[in-house]
Amino acid sequence: MAKNKKIQVEGKEITIILDHQQEYISLTDMLKAKDGDFFISDWLRNRNTVEYLGIWESDYNPDFNYGEFAIIKSQVGLNSYKLSVKDWVEKTNAIGLKATPGRYGGTYAHPDIAFEFGMWISPQFKIYLIIEFQRLKDDENKRLNLECNLQRTISKINYHIHTDAIKANLIPKEVTKLQSGFVYANEADLLNVALFGIPAKEWRDKNPEKKGNIRDEATLEQLVVLSNLESINALFIQQNLP
Repeated sequence: MAKNKKIQVEGKEITIILDHQQEYISLTDMLKAKDGDFFISDWLRNRNTVEYLGIWESDYNPDFNYGEFAIIKSQVGLNSYKLSVKDWVEKTNAIGLKATPGRYGGTYAHPDIAFEFGMWISPQFKIYLIIEFQRLKDDENKRLNLECNLQRTISKINYHIHTDAIKANLIPKEVTKLQSGFVYANEADLLNVALFGIPAKEWRDKNPEKKGNIRDEATLEQLVVLSNLESINALFIQQNLP
């Protein structure tokens, strides 16, 4: 699991975890906003809840156990019937709810299900939960776009300095455009091997599913190093160092 995130809903801190690239919202934290005694097991005993969970799982979970779901559905609502999140997950192989142990233990739900659970807290709480969750997503998208723009900027900083040095010092005037292309590629691969440990063509052969090149897949830190390497190599070329 990645580092947990937090949002504030009506003064209550709600934890969001990431598990297998999917976010889950803490129902345990959401319960703190409910007036009076109320348990997640009470919510699970409701027939409408179970029907909703079954529909959600049938849409998103190819491994959902419909046989066990039918048994649960036939018994839910009876005064003697009790259902925990752990039982629901183990019997139906559900993925929308999860009970986790440890420091951040508790009951977590896929956002779709957490929003429905929010209605049991109050209609107002559900609306504010959706608003704060969407605000979190918008902020993350803005940061992602900023980082992408920064990556593109850094990758261009010393590119022309490097290629100009190659053109002025390493490429004879008599060669063709194709031949000069090999010189540019060789110098680029010198840096690729130094930074990534592999030349560009070998990387492409090993990653046929990738649309870009080896530098398109670089991290922000690698692009910073690459920019410095291009600057240093351009200086070495100008000084006629081997």
